[in-house]
Parts: sequence; C-alpha cells; structure tokens
Amino acid sequence: MVRATHDDPGTSFTPRPSRDDASTATHELVLSRVRLRAGRRARWLRGMWADAPARGRSTISHVDADALLADADAPEREARAFADDGAFSDARAHLADVESALAADARSRLARLARTFDVTARERDWLEVCLAIALDPAIAPLCAYLQDHAARGYVTEPLVARLYQHGRSSPLSAASALVRWQLVVERDVAAGEPREVSLDPAIRDWLLGTSALDDELAAIARIVEPLEPLATWPVTTTADAITRMLAARTVARVRVAGLAGSGRRTFAACVGARAGVPVLAIDADAVADAAWPRVFVRVQRQAFLGRIAPVWYGERAARRAWPDTVARFPIQFVIGAEPPPPGAAICDHAVELPEATIEDRVALWRAALPDAVAWPDGELAGLASQHRASAADIALAARAQPATAGDAAARVRAASAHRLGELAQPLDAAFAWDDLVVPPAVRTALAEFAFEARTRAAFWQGPAAQRLFPHGRGLLGLLCGPPGTGKTMSAQVIARELGLGLFRIDLSTVVSKWVGETSKNLASILARAAHMDVVLLFDEADALFARRTEVRDAHDRFANTDTNYLLQAVEGYRGIALLATNRRSSIDPAFVRRVRTVIEFPAPGAAERREIWSRLVGELSGADAATRLAADVDQLAQVVEVTGAQIKQAVLTAQFAARRDGSPLARAHLVRGLERELGKDGRTLDARAREPHGR
Repeated sequence: MVRATHDDPGTSFTPRPSRDDASTATHELVLSRVRLRAGRRARWLRGMWADAPARGRSTISHVDADALLADADAPEREARAFADDGAFSDARAHLADVESALAADARSRLARLARTFDVTARERDWLEVCLAIALDPAIAPLCAYLQDHAARGYVTEPLVARLYQHGRSSPLSAASALVRWQLVVERDVAAGEPREVSLDPAIRDWLLGTSALDDELAAIARIVEPLEPLATWPVTTTADAITRMLAARTVARVRVAGLAGSGRRTFAACVGARAGVPVLAIDADAVADAAWPRVFVRVQRQAFLGRIAPVWYGERAARRAWPDTVARFPIQFVIGAEPPPPGAAICDHAVELPEATIEDRVALWRAALPDAVAWPDGELAGLASQHRASAADIALAARAQPATAGDAAARVRAASAHRLGELAQPLDAAFAWDDLVVPPAVRTALAEFAFEARTRAAFWQGPAAQRLFPHGRGLLGLLCGPPGTGKTMSAQVIARELGLGLFRIDLSTVVSKWVGETSKNLASILARAAHMDVVLLFDEADALFARRTEVRDAHDRFANTDTNYLLQAVEGYRGIALLATNRRSSIDPAFVRRVRTVIEFPAPGAAERREIWSRLVGELSGADAATRLAADVDQLAQVVEVTGAQIKQAVLTAQFAARRDGSPLARAHLVRGLERELGKDGRTLDARAREPHGR
C-alpha cells in the first residue's frame, strides 16, 4: 500500500522541483555504505581464505569442503567476529555514521521512492546496492570478488543477504514492493547461477535525476497541456468533486464522456491543472491484453514519481479491469461513455461534456487561428454556426492556416469525409439555385428547408426548444416524385447553399436479407454521421422505410420489428438528411410523421421543359445554337412529355451525334437523342415531334 505522507502525492499535489543537492549527497552516502559493508565482508572472507589454496580453481579443495562442513561462513560467526574486532572499530563507527545519515534523509529521490512505495528497510538495502553499481560501475568487480566468482559481477540474493546481514538468504517475494512496483529487474544468467538483480532502467534513470517517460510508456502515452477551458465545461465542479473524494481517502476516478474530438483529454488536463497536477494520457488500445497488468503498474508508478494523473483513453479503456495488487494514484481519468469496472477504494465521478455551442466554437477558432478575427464581419460566426466541428477538427483545420472562412470550412469537411467509409459516396454539390428548374411551390419549400438547416443550430441551443423537443431535433426532408424530376439535384443545391458535404447512402451496404442487419447498418451510418457536418441523401427511401405489414408469419414480425427500430434510429438522428422516393405510397406513415418537410416533385410541365431544353442547349452548344433552335426546342417541349433527366440525356446524345456528323447541333440530333431516351421506357416519338417546326 502507498503511504499518504506530507511529502507524498497522496495528499500534496503541487509539483516540486527535484532536490539534486540532496540526491547527490545521498548517492555519496550510498556508495560509502556499500563500500564499507563490502570491506567488512572482504575482511572476513580473507581471514577464511588465509589457509586455503589459491583461489580460482575449477574444483573444490579439501579445505573448502571442511569449511563448508564446519559452517565457517555462518552469518552469526561473521557478526561476532566483527563485534569483537578492535581493528575494525573505526570502520564500524564510520558505517554507523553513514547509516544514521541515510536514515535521517527525507529529501532525496531515493528517500521519496522508499517512502512512496512502502519499501522496507531490508528492501531498501537491495535498492542501495543496485544503485551503487549504477552510480559507480567499479562496484561490479567488487561484487564478483565478494562472491568468489569472476563472472558474478552483479547483485544477487546471496550477496545482499551476507552484505547487509539478512541471514543466510534474502529472497524477494512476489509481495515485495520491489517486485510489485517493478522497481528492480531479475534476470536469469545461466543454469545453476544465481539470478542477476538490477534497478529497473526507468527507476535507475529517475534516481539519477531524469524525469522523462521510460521507453515503454513513451510509445503509448503523452503529456496533455491544459488550454483555456470552454465556458460550458464543468471544470470547477469536477475539481471540487475530486477534492471531496480525496478527503474521503479514496481514489478519485473521473469518467469523461462526450463526442469524439470534443476535447475530453484537454478537459481532463484543465481539471488536473485546477487540482494541481499535470495529466498523462495513455492509449489503452495500444496495450496488449497480456501486457496490461505490467503497463498498469508502470503507469501508476510513473504517476506517483512524477506527481501526474493518468488519463486512460481508447475503446478498451473502460473495459479493462484495474489490478488490486498495487495502489492507484489518487486522481485518475477514464475517457469513454462506458462506466469502468468498479474497484476497491475507488470513488467514481461521471462527467459528460456538452456539445460545443456556437460561442464555444467561435472561441475554439479564435484560439486555434488568431488570424480569424480579421475575417469580414459575421464570417467566423457563420462558420461556427454552420459547421458543428469538434475541438479536434478545428485544431486540425487550423494547422493549415486557412485564409478565409470558406477555406476553413473546406478543411473541416475534408477532415470528416472519410468517416462514413464505404457506407456512403460523396456527391459533388456543383449546382446552384439558378440551375434548378422546378415549380415555384417546390422552390419555396426547398428554400424553407435550407433556411431551417442554416439557422437550426442557434435555435436548438435555447432552453425552451430543448425542453419541448427532447427528441426529433434532426432535420429530415422527404422528396417525392417520378424519376428525373430534380430530387437529387435539389439535394446538391441545398448542400452547396449550406456549405456542407453531400453523401449518398449506398442501399446495397444498408439493406440486408438477414433479420436485424438492416437496422444495424443504418444505425452505424447515423452514429458516424451524427458527429459530421454533412447532408445525407437516401435514394429509394421506400426500400428502407416501407409500410409495416399485417403479421402472417415470423418473417413479417421480424420485418416490422426492423422497421420500428429504423424509425427510432431516425427520430434520434440530429443531423440533416434528405430521403428521395419514387413511391411515396410505399412509405410507412409513421415515418412520414417524423419528417419535417415533405416536398412533391411533379413531372415538369411544358414551360419547365422548355427552360430545361434551352438551358442545356445553350450551355453545351452556346447561345447562338440556343437562339437558332429556339423554335424547335419550344415544339419538342410542347409535344413530348419527358422529365428533366431525360432531357439532359437527350441533349448529351445529340451533342455526340452532331460531333459524329461533323456539323452544328441541329433539330435532327435532338430528335435522335429523344428517341433513344424514350426507347428506354418502351415509348416511341410522336409523329408531330418528328416533323420540323412550321411544316
């Protein structure tokens, strides 16, 4: 168990500079003590060896055997001999002074290490002799001499036992603080040889004055610097809760939940700074299961020695059990939505970071990109309002030093574009309002949808709106109408108007014949998209949200359950989604009730068809061609009922037909394109359309 003393981080969390002067003096005392005890042991051994043959032989002599049988090297004999040895009185007095000075030491790193980890006096002897070799490599040959073996120039259990008068042996058990806290390392040397014991490299370096992370922790951990906390972060209340838990002599474990990239580790750093400790973030996913107990101990050890609070993050952070064999640093953080397993003497405190407000995002942009304050009025606020970027996304976008709000928005979109993976395909939002040819009522409905999408962030921050609408804060639009009437283009126009990325959901990756798989796939899409600033477009929405049927068998029951789950998932989605269908009658009425806007796209009338024909011909062949073919276009628009998509494809076919003929675009080319499009539906061109205008 770790003691909570005045100098120990169990009660004091103010980082203190290392006492290099105290440690240096202690190191000299340690070397003196080891040399004095080694001299005493050497004096005894020389007396034993006086009548023995020369040392270093490969066999045991008769003299050696007789000495072993007579137990000539018994610890009690050695102790009595030196108690009565007047020639050793000065060395005895010197040793007593050195050991008294070491016992009084309270400021050195060695003293702090022993105090922090409850190292016993016998275990401290181990530490000192191992430290002596680290301080002065010349001690190693002395170890070999004292063990009467040239190859044993290292610390062993028999050597420590006889050097420090522990009796015949001084084994390190698994319960020893040196073993539990990995302060020393034991290594097999050779068969039949005693094991080598040395300081753990990180402990050795720390005792010698280095405070850097050891190599194993450096690969999976980093210090998190505290930044200016957001106004909505509960830093003060969390720090106060930690103070209360520490007063109860428990480990204060704070679970920080929130959206990915919302600054949970930075929040932990801010709370740690308020409590007087820096924080060390450890990636639990980077630790193999077999290595977890060892790494956990090393993290706690580093926390105590560096007076630094661990912050565990990663998907496995909350699921990993905390070993009870070692004490835990009094302040710990766990990042994740799942509560970690309970532990002895642990008090948990849950914190969920609220989604950043517009004001929070403005503050984040200003902190990460100071030049943004020079942007035209309203641009920074508009960027923060339109893009619900996380703190991590803002920091990443700011690294590129975008010069305008538009550049910053593009960076934010690019940063999140990969999150949907293969579940969706990005669509270019290349069309503007002027490209859209729809009836006035449809245009008005689309504009209202875009306005709500642009201003909804500020509205939903209001307490009344949040209280009255705990669910259904997402913005869903259902676009209904025949194929080719402008539903997809409308989605592209809205996405461009909002400055958001547009992603079309691939139904082949969502709809499954297996029971429950469709709802799981959709839930995965919505969960990822919930943290992105995108517009989702579901084509053929009737395949997902079909009417529930009368239950005739188990398949119908499971299908209806799937639909119910889909409805709940959509109701909980807080983003922007457009769903297109050619068959509104197939959509479940319960889903339609959850949609904010239903927009019917009728087939284009003659006036809309004329405008589409004219625009396409003018853009692809030039204004002269549009003027020259105006009468023909007017006639085709009047007599042939086609959709905008069919007109677009017909004009494209006409373009290539004219190129093949090597002539300017003519009526015959347009007719050829129309015939091909109508043939796809099994229709033929009316005779009136074949006749040139005016005949």
